Amino acid sequence: MATSDYGLMIGKMMVISLVSLVYADPELVQDICVTDLSSGVKLNGFACKSNISADDFFYAGLAKSGLTNNTFGATGTPASVQQITGLNTLGVSMARIDYAPGGLNPPHTHPRATEIVFVLEGELDVGFITTDNKLFSKTITKGEIFTFPRGLIHFQVNNGKVPAAVIAGFNSQLPGTQRVANAVFASSPTVEDVVLTKTFQVGSKEVEKIKSRLAPKN
Repeated sequence: MATSDYGLMIGKMMVISLVSLVYADPELVQDICVTDLSSGVKLNGFACKSNISADDFFYAGLAKSGLTNNTFGATGTPASVQQITGLNTLGVSMARIDYAPGGLNPPHTHPRATEIVFVLEGELDVGFITTDNKLFSKTITKGEIFTFPRGLIHFQVNNGKVPAAVIAGFNSQLPGTQRVANAVFASSPTVEDVVLTKTFQVGSKEVEKIKSRLAPKN
């Protein structure tokens, strides 16, 4: 075999190896494994149930826009394994995010997935921040796509005068969402005030105000 053929073969093997590493979830070991959400078995994923149907792979929840009359003027409607039990072990999920004029999906991360959004309507300013604190931002409009790398802090804001909406795709059945502000100011139990006051260079009164605003509503 010629040297160039060896190089081509090695190159193909490297590509295959790299592709195998981009999966956020483990690869399948069977055709399907519909989630049994009532199972008490703890494992990396969910236990399979025996009685399945086409409805386990169906969900109509993204057809309608979500309510945006909340603090941030935006709401996300997930379509993960918790809504579509047939997604278990398939490594994909979706969501719909709706934004009122001025609505914000505040800085957050998805620890288990890369996200890609497609704009259904309106216009959004979006961005993500790398681990060396560099911001990549862009304005996207109807029909356009933007990608947020796995685990990086990102956001979307509707600075327009009309509502906006996106469909988001994830390479995980359950990507997880961790809002930065809620994680540090509204954890349970709460982070010590000395950590927050020193980190954000604010007084204890300001910390308590932020905690009260972000505290989960009963």
